Amino acid sequence: MPSGRLSRFSQFGRLAGSVAGGMIAEGARRLADGERPQLRDMLLTPANFGKIADRLSHLRGAAMKLGQMISMDAGDLLPAELSQIMGRLRDNAHHMPPAQLQQVLAREWGPDWRTRFERFELRPIAAASIGQVHRAVTRDGRELAIKVQYPGVRESIDADVDNVATLLLMSGAIPRAIDIAPLLAEAKLQLVEEADYEREGEQMSLFGRLLADTPEVVVPTLDPELTTSRVLAMTFLEGRPIESLETAPQADRDKAMQTLMTLVLRELFEFGVMQTDPNFANYRIQPLTGRLVLLDFGAARAVDPATAQGYRRLLHTGMAGDRAAVRQAALAAGFLGPKAVARHGARLDQMIDVIIGELNRPGLFDFGDRRFVGALRDPGMEIAADTAAWHVPPADILFVQRKISGTALLAARLKARVDVRKIVEPWLAGGEDTAAAL
Repeated sequence: MPSGRLSRFSQFGRLAGSVAGGMIAEGARRLADGERPQLRDMLLTPANFGKIADRLSHLRGAAMKLGQMISMDAGDLLPAELSQIMGRLRDNAHHMPPAQLQQVLAREWGPDWRTRFERFELRPIAAASIGQVHRAVTRDGRELAIKVQYPGVRESIDADVDNVATLLLMSGAIPRAIDIAPLLAEAKLQLVEEADYEREGEQMSLFGRLLADTPEVVVPTLDPELTTSRVLAMTFLEGRPIESLETAPQADRDKAMQTLMTLVLRELFEFGVMQTDPNFANYRIQPLTGRLVLLDFGAARAVDPATAQGYRRLLHTGMAGDRAAVRQAALAAGFLGPKAVARHGARLDQMIDVIIGELNRPGLFDFGDRRFVGALRDPGMEIAADTAAWHVPPADILFVQRKISGTALLAARLKARVDVRKIVEPWLAGGEDTAAAL
């Protein structure tokens, strides 16, 4: 895997050229049909998204990770066909050939590493953006999952983030007047942390302790003897993909999502630390016990108390049905910028009213009913089209919101029904004082 910025930029250049060619072809087709092609319509085609997904899957590393983030964050903003194509980035990655795997493990564990195992399966059971996972049994009979980092991942982080930012700026997707330098620095920092498997092992052990009293979930146990900065060893936990619940009884789907949503609230308001990567592959379900298996703690990070308080204010004012207080809380937390409120106050109020209405719907909230999404998408796209009103929220909020949005997308995928008010209300203690302070 190429690690230098120039070598990886050439890969991005090939991608950009291929996508540009696709845009020209799509524009010509629309002109021939008597249409006036719009830039967005020429870019957002299945062919272009397929090229992006395939190229990022080949690049792996931070490039693929960034693509996963974008595909998750887009959520309901993308048409269903394009969402499915970008979903490849959450499911597929090219794994290392056996010879390369042998080299990596020999470097991390020594040339005689095979003597530690009764069995080590060279074919990975999972392959993701930063590493691949192998099943193994030690000489003393312990069954382990071994995550091995792709070579060159750490060395390519800065290059990938800078290259993605360059392409976004060159394409006009981000106005040059927007200062994204702090966000880029934060993205690089988190990706560096995710590439440190010793740190991930510590975070995994922390969550194991925090959730020791929660029988609905289970966290793998770290094997420190076999863990290095580029190899993570943990107990192997049997489980099926969380998406397999799509065909499960409604009660099972509802229970799983209530557990995950309660976990998000505990991370935000109780633990003060959150696993911020909502990739569906990070959750599995044990068929016999029904317990949720939590995986991949590389993106775990501390939550700023001010961020948690900002969310508490938003939830309290939203559940109180106070539109003006919601708008003010969103401004104070950094969700909204003053220019957006000044230029698009009516549209924002329209969106707030939709959210308040959904949040205060009595009884179970049906995440499979997506009719309200259009009411948010249309004014949201109009606001987003006004680049003068663009605002970059604090990085801490972006990471937390990514986890919240990803959890909601999973609930929509499973068509779960959850009493949102019931699980939120216990965390709003002191909310009235907070709202009054606004």
